[in-house]
Amino acid sequence: MPEAESTGERASHLSIGEVLALLLEEFPDVTISKIRFLESQGLINPERTPSGYRKFYEDDIDLLRVILREQRENFLPLKVIKDRLDSGEIDPTSEQTRPKGIVNVPDAPAAPTIDQARQDHPAGGPPPAPPPAPTPEAPAVDPTGPIERTPGDRFSFEELCESAGLTVKQAQELESFGLFAKDGPDYGTDAIEIAAHCQTMLEAGIDARHLKTWRVSAEREAGLYEQLIQPLLRQRNPDAHRQALSDLGRLEYSGGQLRAAIVRASLRHHAGH
Repeated sequence: MPEAESTGERASHLSIGEVLALLLEEFPDVTISKIRFLESQGLINPERTPSGYRKFYEDDIDLLRVILREQRENFLPLKVIKDRLDSGEIDPTSEQTRPKGIVNVPDAPAAPTIDQARQDHPAGGPPPAPPPAPTPEAPAVDPTGPIERTPGDRFSFEELCESAGLTVKQAQELESFGLFAKDGPDYGTDAIEIAAHCQTMLEAGIDARHLKTWRVSAEREAGLYEQLIQPLLRQRNPDAHRQALSDLGRLEYSGGQLRAAIVRASLRHHAGH
């Protein structure tokens, strides 16, 4: 961790959107909603700016990784994970069992630094892989799982700016170009994710008005997929509807992978420079 600034404030923190981008490669089903839920349950406690924005440091990210791995690999309930963390049975920096009461231990050397995270994992992260298949040991309903579609999962304009690392002016401009929109009175997680990707583009020097190209292309792609699944949706058979949704998921994922591969191939000639 870099040394504190002269003002006494810790340096090199990440926003919740940047943390999401950093975690997506290892945990493709993690969402901003899940991170917020873990905070509401007392498992993480990120610092806040005077205006209320969350500030995540390396130790916060280490802790998040431990919690997510314990859920995924050991299927532990959150209460059990919290009890083991509080008692010192689980070491947030190395995930090794340690004597109870020991709190300050060296950071694991393999963990990336915040500066490396900014370089290796820009906001938005890699295209998410399909979610893992449910396991028999997992609970039927996981309140900390992906909840993008739940009606109560909404975010204010200020939370959207915080999550994506956007200024108010940037967010307003992106919304005016139709990159994202409110879902009812507030914003859904789709808008949060889109805003995070847009922030990466803006930071790279692409103007907001040029991002309309991505929106138009995505809408055309979505329209094509809808045409392909319409025959199944017209059937009254529930199995046909489930097949349509399954096909749509595969098309969405494969379309993203195809687009990424084409971009990489188009830029391959720069690899030797």
